[in-house]
Amino acid sequence: MSFWDRLKKPFFVLAPMADVTDAAFRRIIATYGKPDVMWTEFVSADGLIRATDIGKKKLLRDLLYTEAERPIVAQLFGSHPEYMRQAAALVQELGFDGLDINMGCPDRGVEKQGAGAAMIKKPKLAREIIRAAKEGIALRAQPDGSPIPVSVKTRIGYNKNELETWLPELLAEEPAAITIHARTRKEMSKVPARWEHVRRAVEIRDSLKSQTLILGNGDVVDLEDAKKKAKETGVDGIMLGRAIFGNPWLFGKSQPNIKEKLLVMLEHTKLFQELLGDIKNFAIMKKHYKAYVTGFDGAHELRTKLMETKNYEEVEEIVKEFLKNSSA
Repeated sequence: MSFWDRLKKPFFVLAPMADVTDAAFRRIIATYGKPDVMWTEFVSADGLIRATDIGKKKLLRDLLYTEAERPIVAQLFGSHPEYMRQAAALVQELGFDGLDINMGCPDRGVEKQGAGAAMIKKPKLAREIIRAAKEGIALRAQPDGSPIPVSVKTRIGYNKNELETWLPELLAEEPAAITIHARTRKEMSKVPARWEHVRRAVEIRDSLKSQTLILGNGDVVDLEDAKKKAKETGVDGIMLGRAIFGNPWLFGKSQPNIKEKLLVMLEHTKLFQELLGDIKNFAIMKKHYKAYVTGFDGAHELRTKLMETKNYEEVEEIVKEFLKNSSA
Protein backbone atom coordinates (compact mmCIF):
# COMPACT_ATOMS: atom_id res chain seq x y z
CA MET A 1 0.00 0.00 0.00
CA SER A 2 1.45 3.36 -1.06
CA PHE A 3 0.73 6.77 0.42
CA TRP A 4 -1.81 7.34 -2.38
CA ASP A 5 -4.00 4.59 -0.96
CA ARG A 6 -4.09 6.22 2.46
CA LEU A 7 -5.33 9.63 1.32
CA LYS A 8 -8.88 10.63 2.15
CA LYS A 9 -10.76 11.66 -0.99
CA PRO A 10 -10.94 14.22 -2.32
CA PHE A 11 -7.40 15.25 -1.44
CA PHE A 12 -5.68 18.53 -2.25
CA VAL A 13 -2.09 18.75 -3.44
CA LEU A 14 0.54 21.31 -4.39
CA ALA A 15 1.61 21.57 -8.03
CA PRO A 16 5.26 21.33 -9.02
CA MET A 17 6.38 24.71 -10.40
CA ALA A 18 9.88 25.55 -11.60
CA ASP A 19 11.58 28.26 -9.54
CA VAL A 20 8.52 28.42 -7.27
CA THR A 21 8.09 25.22 -5.27
CA ASP A 22 11.77 25.04 -4.45
CA ALA A 23 13.21 23.67 -1.22
CA ALA A 24 12.85 27.01 0.58
CA PHE A 25 9.21 27.68 -0.31
CA ARG A 26 8.15 24.09 0.37
CA ARG A 27 9.50 24.35 3.92
CA ILE A 28 7.46 27.50 4.45
CA ILE A 29 4.33 25.88 3.02
CA ALA A 30 4.81 22.76 5.14
CA THR A 31 4.94 24.99 8.22
CA TYR A 32 1.99 27.28 7.56
CA GLY A 33 -0.45 25.37 5.36
CA LYS A 34 0.57 21.85 4.45
CA PRO A 35 -1.24 20.18 1.51
CA ASP A 36 -2.01 16.45 1.41
CA VAL A 37 0.90 15.85 -0.99
CA MET A 38 3.85 18.00 -2.06
CA TRP A 39 5.89 17.89 -5.28
CA THR A 40 9.44 19.07 -5.95
CA GLU A 41 10.29 21.27 -8.91
CA PHE A 42 10.85 19.16 -11.99
CA VAL A 43 14.38 17.90 -12.56
CA SER A 44 15.99 16.55 -15.71
CA ALA A 45 16.45 12.77 -15.55
CA ASP A 46 19.16 13.05 -18.21
CA GLY A 47 20.94 15.72 -16.17
CA LEU A 48 20.92 13.64 -13.00
CA ILE A 49 22.72 10.87 -14.86
CA ARG A 50 24.87 12.67 -17.44
CA ALA A 51 25.86 15.97 -15.82
CA THR A 52 29.26 16.65 -14.32
CA ASP A 53 29.64 16.20 -10.57
CA ILE A 54 29.14 19.94 -10.08
CA GLY A 55 26.04 19.90 -12.28
CA LYS A 56 24.57 16.93 -10.42
CA LYS A 57 25.07 18.63 -7.08
CA LYS A 58 23.10 21.63 -8.32
CA LEU A 59 20.28 19.43 -9.63
CA LEU A 60 20.17 17.49 -6.38
CA ARG A 61 19.57 20.78 -4.57
CA ASP A 62 16.18 20.85 -6.33
CA LEU A 63 15.48 17.51 -4.66
CA LEU A 64 16.22 18.66 -1.11
CA TYR A 65 13.32 17.95 1.24
CA THR A 66 12.53 17.62 4.94
CA GLU A 67 10.49 15.04 6.82
CA ALA A 68 7.86 17.72 7.45
CA GLU A 69 7.06 17.74 3.72
CA ARG A 70 5.97 14.09 3.52
CA PRO A 71 4.41 12.69 1.51
CA ILE A 72 6.81 14.26 -0.97
CA VAL A 73 6.95 13.34 -4.66
CA ALA A 74 9.99 13.97 -6.87
CA GLN A 75 9.14 15.09 -10.38
CA LEU A 76 11.40 14.22 -13.30
CA PHE A 77 11.27 14.89 -17.02
CA GLY A 78 13.07 13.07 -19.79
CA SER A 79 12.65 11.15 -23.03
CA HIS A 80 15.41 8.53 -22.76
CA PRO A 81 14.20 5.35 -21.03
CA GLU A 82 17.66 4.35 -19.78
CA TYR A 83 18.34 7.70 -18.15
CA MET A 84 14.85 7.69 -16.65
CA ARG A 85 15.51 4.19 -15.29
CA GLN A 86 18.70 5.29 -13.56
CA ALA A 87 17.23 8.58 -12.31
CA ALA A 88 14.19 6.77 -10.91
CA ALA A 89 16.50 4.43 -9.02
CA LEU A 90 18.17 7.50 -7.51
CA VAL A 91 14.80 8.94 -6.47
CA GLN A 92 14.03 5.64 -4.71
CA GLU A 93 17.40 5.79 -2.96
CA LEU A 94 16.81 9.36 -1.81
CA GLY A 95 13.77 8.23 0.16
CA PHE A 96 10.97 10.03 -1.69
CA ASP A 97 7.40 8.82 -1.25
CA GLY A 98 6.72 8.83 -4.99
CA LEU A 99 8.02 9.70 -8.44
CA ASP A 100 6.06 11.81 -10.91
CA ILE A 101 6.89 12.09 -14.61
CA ASN A 102 6.21 15.42 -16.29
CA MET A 103 4.44 14.88 -19.62
CA GLY A 104 2.77 18.27 -19.84
CA CYS A 105 5.34 21.08 -19.57
CA PRO A 106 5.11 23.41 -22.61
CA ASP A 107 8.59 24.90 -22.18
CA ARG A 108 10.36 24.85 -25.54
CA GLY A 109 13.69 23.85 -24.03
CA VAL A 110 12.09 20.83 -22.38
CA GLU A 111 10.18 19.92 -25.55
CA LYS A 112 13.34 20.10 -27.67
CA GLN A 113 14.57 17.21 -25.55
CA GLY A 114 11.45 15.26 -26.47
CA ALA A 115 10.14 15.59 -22.92
CA GLY A 116 7.28 17.40 -21.19
CA ALA A 117 4.27 17.98 -23.44
CA ALA A 118 6.18 16.52 -26.41
CA MET A 119 5.47 13.12 -24.88
CA ILE A 120 1.81 13.49 -25.87
CA LYS A 121 2.89 13.14 -29.51
CA LYS A 122 4.77 9.91 -28.78
CA PRO A 123 2.52 7.65 -26.68
CA LYS A 124 4.65 4.57 -27.33
CA LEU A 125 7.73 6.33 -25.94
CA ALA A 126 5.68 7.74 -23.06
CA ARG A 127 4.74 4.21 -22.05
CA GLU A 128 8.38 3.12 -22.28
CA ILE A 129 9.36 5.99 -19.99
CA ILE A 130 6.80 4.94 -17.35
CA ARG A 131 7.98 1.32 -17.52
CA ALA A 132 11.60 2.40 -17.27
CA ALA A 133 10.86 4.46 -14.16
CA LYS A 134 9.14 1.50 -12.51
CA GLU A 135 12.05 -0.77 -13.40
CA GLY A 136 14.61 1.61 -11.95
CA ILE A 137 12.65 2.00 -8.74
CA ALA A 138 12.25 -1.77 -8.36
CA LEU A 139 16.02 -2.25 -8.68
CA ARG A 140 16.70 -0.09 -5.62
CA ALA A 141 13.70 -0.94 -3.46
CA GLN A 142 14.67 -2.36 -0.08
CA PRO A 143 13.57 -5.91 0.83
CA ASP A 144 11.56 -4.56 3.75
CA GLY A 145 9.80 -1.86 1.72
CA SER A 146 7.71 -1.55 -1.44
CA PRO A 147 8.90 0.31 -4.52
CA ILE A 148 7.62 3.88 -4.52
CA PRO A 149 4.65 4.58 -6.82
CA VAL A 150 4.99 6.27 -10.21
CA SER A 151 2.54 8.94 -11.34
CA VAL A 152 2.20 11.22 -14.38
CA LYS A 153 1.28 14.88 -14.87
CA THR A 154 0.01 15.76 -18.33
CA ARG A 155 -2.50 17.75 -20.42
CA ILE A 156 -5.67 16.88 -22.33
CA GLY A 157 -3.74 16.94 -25.61
CA TYR A 158 -1.13 18.71 -27.69
CA ASN A 159 -2.85 20.80 -30.38
CA LYS A 160 -6.34 19.53 -29.60
CA ASN A 161 -8.20 17.44 -27.04
CA GLU A 162 -6.80 13.90 -27.32
CA LEU A 163 -8.00 12.40 -24.07
CA GLU A 164 -9.88 9.56 -25.78
CA THR A 165 -6.63 8.17 -27.18
CA TRP A 166 -3.91 9.65 -24.95
CA LEU A 167 -5.32 8.77 -21.53
CA PRO A 168 -5.89 5.03 -22.26
CA GLU A 169 -2.24 4.77 -23.35
CA LEU A 170 -1.12 6.08 -19.97
CA LEU A 171 -3.63 4.03 -18.02
CA ALA A 172 -2.35 0.87 -19.72
CA GLU A 173 0.90 1.28 -17.77
CA GLU A 174 -1.03 1.45 -14.47
CA PRO A 175 0.51 4.54 -12.90
CA ALA A 176 -0.63 5.21 -9.34
CA ALA A 177 -2.09 8.58 -10.34
CA ILE A 178 -2.48 10.87 -13.35
CA THR A 179 -2.89 14.62 -13.01
CA ILE A 180 -4.80 16.18 -15.90
CA HIS A 181 -4.16 19.85 -16.62
CA ALA A 182 -7.41 20.91 -18.29
CA ARG A 183 -5.84 22.59 -21.33
CA THR A 184 -3.88 21.51 -24.40
CA ARG A 185 -0.23 22.33 -24.85
CA LYS A 186 -1.17 24.77 -27.63
CA GLU A 187 -3.50 26.65 -25.29
CA MET A 188 -0.80 27.05 -22.63
CA SER A 189 -2.61 29.16 -20.00
CA LYS A 190 -4.17 31.55 -22.51
CA VAL A 191 -7.69 30.16 -22.19
CA PRO A 192 -9.70 29.11 -19.11
CA ALA A 193 -9.15 25.53 -17.95
CA ARG A 194 -11.93 23.30 -19.25
CA TRP A 195 -12.92 21.07 -16.39
CA GLU A 196 -15.49 19.12 -18.39
CA HIS A 197 -12.48 17.31 -19.86
CA VAL A 198 -11.29 16.38 -16.38
CA ARG A 199 -14.71 14.90 -15.71
CA ARG A 200 -14.37 12.96 -18.97
CA ALA A 201 -10.97 11.66 -17.84
CA VAL A 202 -12.65 10.17 -14.77
CA GLU A 203 -15.26 8.53 -17.02
CA ILE A 204 -12.57 7.04 -19.26
CA ARG A 205 -10.69 5.71 -16.24
CA ASP A 206 -13.85 4.14 -14.85
CA SER A 207 -14.86 2.61 -18.19
CA LEU A 208 -11.49 0.88 -18.40
CA LYS A 209 -11.85 -0.35 -14.80
CA SER A 210 -8.49 1.19 -13.96
CA GLN A 211 -7.35 1.71 -10.37
CA THR A 212 -5.32 4.81 -11.29
CA LEU A 213 -6.28 7.94 -9.35
CA ILE A 214 -7.26 10.99 -11.39
CA LEU A 215 -6.35 14.50 -10.26
CA GLY A 216 -7.57 17.73 -11.85
CA ASN A 217 -5.48 20.86 -12.33
CA GLY A 218 -5.99 24.33 -13.80
CA ASP A 219 -7.30 27.71 -12.56
CA VAL A 220 -8.16 26.52 -9.04
CA VAL A 221 -8.26 29.68 -6.92
CA ASP A 222 -8.59 28.31 -3.38
CA LEU A 223 -9.67 25.30 -1.33
CA GLU A 224 -13.37 26.10 -1.62
CA ASP A 225 -13.05 26.22 -5.38
CA ALA A 226 -11.07 22.96 -5.24
CA LYS A 227 -13.82 21.22 -3.25
CA LYS A 228 -16.44 22.48 -5.71
CA LYS A 229 -14.49 21.20 -8.72
CA ALA A 230 -13.88 17.84 -7.03
CA LYS A 231 -17.62 17.42 -6.45
CA GLU A 232 -18.52 18.43 -10.01
CA THR A 233 -15.99 16.18 -11.73
CA GLY A 234 -15.67 13.17 -9.43
CA VAL A 235 -11.88 13.36 -9.36
CA ASP A 236 -9.91 11.77 -6.54
CA GLY A 237 -7.86 14.90 -5.95
CA ILE A 238 -7.27 18.49 -6.96
CA MET A 239 -3.89 20.09 -7.66
CA LEU A 240 -3.47 23.80 -6.89
CA GLY A 241 -0.64 25.79 -8.42
CA ARG A 242 -0.51 29.54 -8.96
CA ALA A 243 -2.85 30.18 -6.02
CA ILE A 244 0.08 29.42 -3.70
CA PHE A 245 1.95 32.60 -4.71
CA GLY A 246 2.24 34.86 -1.69
CA ASN A 247 -0.06 32.52 0.21
CA PRO A 248 1.70 29.61 1.94
CA TRP A 249 -1.47 29.46 4.07
CA LEU A 250 -3.47 28.27 1.03
CA PHE A 251 -3.99 24.75 2.37
CA GLY A 252 -4.38 25.84 5.99
CA LYS A 253 -7.32 27.04 8.03
CA SER A 254 -6.07 30.45 9.11
CA GLN A 255 -5.16 33.62 7.24
CA PRO A 256 -2.44 35.99 8.49
CA ASN A 257 -2.56 39.70 9.18
CA ILE A 258 -0.18 42.02 7.28
CA LYS A 259 2.60 41.84 9.85
CA GLU A 260 2.50 38.03 9.97
CA LYS A 261 2.56 37.89 6.19
CA LEU A 262 5.62 40.12 5.94
CA LEU A 263 7.48 38.22 8.66
CA VAL A 264 6.85 34.93 6.86
CA MET A 265 8.05 36.56 3.64
CA LEU A 266 11.26 37.38 5.52
CA GLU A 267 11.53 33.79 6.75
CA HIS A 268 11.05 32.58 3.17
CA THR A 269 13.76 34.95 1.93
CA LYS A 270 16.24 33.83 4.57
CA LEU A 271 15.66 30.16 3.73
CA PHE A 272 16.09 30.85 0.03
CA GLN A 273 19.42 32.57 0.64
CA GLU A 274 20.65 29.82 2.97
CA LEU A 275 19.56 26.84 0.88
CA LEU A 276 19.79 28.10 -2.68
CA GLY A 277 21.54 31.48 -2.69
CA ASP A 278 24.76 30.09 -4.12
CA ILE A 279 23.11 28.45 -7.15
CA LYS A 280 19.96 30.47 -7.86
CA ASN A 281 19.50 34.12 -8.73
CA PHE A 282 18.04 36.20 -5.91
CA ALA A 283 15.68 37.73 -8.51
CA ILE A 284 13.59 34.56 -8.20
CA MET A 285 12.32 35.91 -4.88
CA LYS A 286 11.00 39.07 -6.55
CA LYS A 287 7.97 37.32 -8.05
CA HIS A 288 7.11 36.13 -4.56
CA TYR A 289 7.36 39.70 -3.23
CA LYS A 290 4.81 40.82 -5.83
CA ALA A 291 2.36 38.31 -4.39
CA TYR A 292 3.15 38.74 -0.69
CA VAL A 293 3.04 42.54 -0.81
CA THR A 294 -0.35 43.54 -2.14
CA GLY A 295 -3.74 44.72 -0.97
CA PHE A 296 -2.78 46.97 1.94
CA ASP A 297 -1.81 50.61 2.52
CA GLY A 298 1.77 51.26 1.49
CA ALA A 299 2.05 47.98 -0.44
CA HIS A 300 3.03 49.60 -3.73
CA GLU A 301 5.84 51.64 -2.19
CA LEU A 302 7.11 48.67 -0.19
CA ARG A 303 7.01 46.42 -3.22
CA THR A 304 8.95 48.96 -5.28
CA LYS A 305 11.73 49.00 -2.68
CA LEU A 306 11.84 45.21 -2.48
CA MET A 307 12.32 44.97 -6.25
CA GLU A 308 15.69 46.71 -5.81
CA THR A 309 17.06 44.33 -3.16
CA LYS A 310 19.93 41.90 -3.69
CA ASN A 311 19.94 39.82 -0.50
CA TYR A 312 18.09 38.91 2.69
CA GLU A 313 19.79 41.61 4.75
CA GLU A 314 18.46 44.38 2.51
CA VAL A 315 14.96 42.88 2.54
CA GLU A 316 15.02 42.58 6.33
CA GLU A 317 16.00 46.23 6.74
CA ILE A 318 13.23 47.45 4.43
CA VAL A 319 10.52 45.29 6.00
CA LYS A 320 11.46 46.19 9.58
CA GLU A 321 11.45 49.87 8.68
CA PHE A 322 8.01 49.49 7.11
CA LEU A 323 6.60 47.69 10.15
CA LYS A 324 8.04 50.28 12.50
CA ASN A 325 6.34 53.12 10.64
CA SER A 326 3.02 51.47 9.85
CA SER A 327 -0.01 50.22 11.77
CA ALA A 328 0.41 46.69 10.44
